Amino acid sequence: MVLTTPNKEYNANYPFLYEEDLRHGDHRFEWTRAEFRDWANRTAERFGYTVQFSEIGDVEESLGAPTQMGVFTICE
Repeated sequence: MVLTTPNKEYNANYPFLYEEDLRHGDHRFEWTRAEFRDWANRTAERFGYTVQFSEIGDVEESLGAPTQMGVFTICE
């Protein structure tokens, strides 16, 4: 399974956004890189998957990329 979500930390590049704002109206949530990795690792372990992480878009050293991705693979 492939899951992508906005990287909330990257929102610092958008001066028109307030801290609690979401980048787009159809977003239900946005996670920091640490929040996403924590949730994905716990979920993968709980349901018998491994997960690998990637960043999508231009990566800034301190903020990461605008989008983050987890690729979940079932353990056999």
